[in-house]
Amino acid sequence: MSGDSPNDSECGSARRVSREWWLHVGLLCVPLLAVYLHIPPPQLSPALNSWRTSGHFFTFRGNDIFYKESVGVVGSSDVLVLLHGFPTSSYDWYKIWDSLTQRFNRVIALDFLGFGFSDKPRPHRYSIFEQASVVEALVAHLGLSEQRINILSHDYGDTVALELLYRSDHNRSGHIIVNSLCLSNGGIFPETHHPRFLQKVLKDSGFISPVLTRLMNFQLFSRGIKEVFGPYTQPTEAEVWDMWTGIRFNDGNLVMDSLLQYINQRLKHRERWVGALTSTLTPLHMIYGPLDPVNPHPQFLQLYQKLVQRSTVSVLDEHVSHYPQLEDPTGFFNAYLSFINSF
Repeated sequence: MSGDSPNDSECGSARRVSREWWLHVGLLCVPLLAVYLHIPPPQLSPALNSWRTSGHFFTFRGNDIFYKESVGVVGSSDVLVLLHGFPTSSYDWYKIWDSLTQRFNRVIALDFLGFGFSDKPRPHRYSIFEQASVVEALVAHLGLSEQRINILSHDYGDTVALELLYRSDHNRSGHIIVNSLCLSNGGIFPETHHPRFLQKVLKDSGFISPVLTRLMNFQLFSRGIKEVFGPYTQPTEAEVWDMWTGIRFNDGNLVMDSLLQYINQRLKHRERWVGALTSTLTPLHMIYGPLDPVNPHPQFLQLYQKLVQRSTVSVLDEHVSHYPQLEDPTGFFNAYLSFINSF
């Protein structure tokens, strides 16, 4: 004869209660998660809104591209194009914008496709080649195709600049005429480039990436971006919010996995882009924040100086990291001014 003991009955009852409790928790979490994944983007700060309203848009292959330009020094014909990094926008240049307009006749900054205030199509195969074509189209749109263009770039923008340099030196159709190139803290050498953990996860996670991009939030972003600033040059909370707002504008967080394919493109096309850097006769300069964990010192700088012997280099204060134009705007501008006035 068999039967359940009182203890067995109690355990079975407890398990049923536990299952029911977790079911209720799950049902409650579903709408909460749905709300979380559709949190509206933050409002533009007054400073960021001012940057946007003072800019313009042009159309590239059916997409709106944001750009800002300023006519500065009277009597000068010098033109400067600014190319920003990942994952931010043209607003990265705001601390040195006024100073640059006092040196150049025209200063132009754009948000690459998928960044800032520009359109962020999805699905879309973002590439460095396309971004270079965006820059060429903007220069043509502004009637500057016959002008010699100075380029100042950072991070992701460094690789776009190298593609533009390659096209210029090889006289490709529609190319811009590169007068000078100044790079800053870009991962131009795959062998010395150390992408952040979240970047590696997003670029290689396949079908999981769309889920991960929706789960990104300000806290995760803030922690990650602060890691690439120096301990004494940290961005303010307001500055981090402006960066995050630029990413969230037009749901830009949802295309970050696609944009990050540039890391794989750098490896695949290393010979083309590093080759352009080592073979060009165009005046070159590198402004480097030595505390950069993405392109660490001394490995990055040693390789750069070994391979690019015609380039001059400015190493900023030892506390400056991956965003030198934001961390040390005065030192950055003075280094660039010294370079641009040297030829």
